[in-house]
Amino acid sequence: MTAVLDAPARPAPGETVGATVRRLAGAQKGAQGAPAYSRFVNRPLGRVLAALAFHRGLTPDAVTGLSAVATFTGLGLVALAPHTWVTGLLVAVLLVLGYALDSADGQLARLRGGGSPAGEWLDHAVDSAKVVAVHLCVLVGLYRTGELAEGWLLVPIGYALVAVVHFSLTLLNEALRAQHGARTRAARGGERASVVRSLLVAPTDYGVLCLVFLLLGSTPAFLAGYGFLAAGSAGYVLLALPRWRREMAALGRQDGTTP
Repeated sequence: MTAVLDAPARPAPGETVGATVRRLAGAQKGAQGAPAYSRFVNRPLGRVLAALAFHRGLTPDAVTGLSAVATFTGLGLVALAPHTWVTGLLVAVLLVLGYALDSADGQLARLRGGGSPAGEWLDHAVDSAKVVAVHLCVLVGLYRTGELAEGWLLVPIGYALVAVVHFSLTLLNEALRAQHGARTRAARGGERASVVRSLLVAPTDYGVLCLVFLLLGSTPAFLAGYGFLAAGSAGYVLLALPRWRREMAALGRQDGTTP
């Protein structure tokens, strides 16, 4: 379960950034269900950024705003800039930074004693835009290169559909579990998370998608990496749909709403 730190909005006198990072590590949300990049790279990086923001007096909403600026600047480059190796490196750096800041805003909220519904709403609003925008920008960027047969443009369209379904159902599943008294992912956070599972679901990880843009200078290489993640994400969702459906049906039988 995610711990909430009993802390003021500013660091204690004499507290270093390193001490804040160590204190925040004890309030880390559970790794249950988290893909490998998010678990082993993004959360620790977000922890450092959250500690830095805490010492600078930033609010969680400000960090969310910085995340949005970094992310959508990178996506704008994907759509509008020439697809070169330098562009790919810059895009990857911006997207990785944006994703780390997306983790940092929630961790900063815990440092400050807990988040708010408005802050969580803002975070999810940015995430929902990002989930679609990344693939639409890939679509525009690939079209502008003029190097591909039109059939290849179906890949980002399909990936966008898979990403929206995955994102929406993940949120809906958690909401229905909470509504019907089942354990949510946060409540399962104390369970030991499987490293193998984290690696197996890596293709669904937004952080891995960020790194694929390093290949943007070579359209065939980028499409190979991007297409692999698209296929992996689609496979994961297709396999998960029956399991999610059975779980929701069990929730209905539990409270008598399903015959």
